[in-house]
Amino acid sequence: MKLITRHFGEIEIDESEIIDFPDGILGFEDVKKYVLINNPDPEVPFQWLQSVDEPSLAFVITNPFLFKSDYEFDIPQNILKKLEIEKTEDVAVYSIAVVPDNIRDMTINLRGPVIINVKKKKAKQIVLDKEEYSLKYKIFENAKRAG
Repeated sequence: MKLITRHFGEIEIDESEIIDFPDGILGFEDVKKYVLINNPDPEVPFQWLQSVDEPSLAFVITNPFLFKSDYEFDIPQNILKKLEIEKTEDVAVYSIAVVPDNIRDMTINLRGPVIINVKKKKAKQIVLDKEEYSLKYKIFENAKRAG
């Protein structure tokens, strides 16, 4: 399937790779279908979550555990059921990044992780009630502190 996007031009996607967000993403509840676009440089820990329905919509995402090694939370039972998650290895967790003009001010949202069942291609963004996880976790500033 061909997809014409704002950020990547015309790309070819495999329809079997489309991820369904039945509830959308916070603030974009009407947009339900996305595809993951990997970074061509495997050393760069960022990917894109590209909307299939809205060509101009793409989120920069990353594995939050790369930037906060003690990041942990339990996925609520109702979400496990909704996403049909049966095994831990079927789960991928991402954080949405905000990339400002000054890349050193880049943040990730640790409070609202995106949970994907990679086997069933179902996903949901959840909101954690853990106050210690920031909506705007500064990855470079915190990496410097961690050494």
